[in-house]
Amino acid sequence: MFCDQVETSVIADESLPWVPFTPYADDVFLKYFKLDPIRGEMIVLMKAPAGKQLPKHHHSGTVIVYTIEGRWKYVEHDWIAGPGSVVFETAASSHTPQVVSEEGHIQVLNIVVGDLIFMTPDNQVLAIENWKTGLQRYLAHCEQHGLTPRDLTAFR
Repeated sequence: MFCDQVETSVIADESLPWVPFTPYADDVFLKYFKLDPIRGEMIVLMKAPAGKQLPKHHHSGTVIVYTIEGRWKYVEHDWIAGPGSVVFETAASSHTPQVVSEEGHIQVLNIVVGDLIFMTPDNQVLAIENWKTGLQRYLAHCEQHGLTPRDLTAFR
């Protein structure tokens, strides 16, 4: 059976670099665990400093965000996510992320399906982020810092 060939794997957090989220924010860092070209999915940690606001973005697919540390919200909502909370974002939703922690940083685990379309304040498309742009950013970072990249398109 094919399922007998599926191998359970683990990727150690310390084996992956924090990659700056340029050109959007040099003080926001991403740690890519999986960039899936088949499902169009990214599994990525994000770390952002207190008081940071990122550009508004629109989702083509769903996003699940688990908060590890810090507090954050979307400008468009009145809830605040803190450690241990899970936020589920539906496809076709738009938000402006904002770190509300007064010191330190937030760290969140994101499972993103499809595209994140970053927008200007007047709703013009600024850029599109997905597994492909994540892979390009990761590979460029590895090359710039003399790191041997892992194959993040396969979970092994």
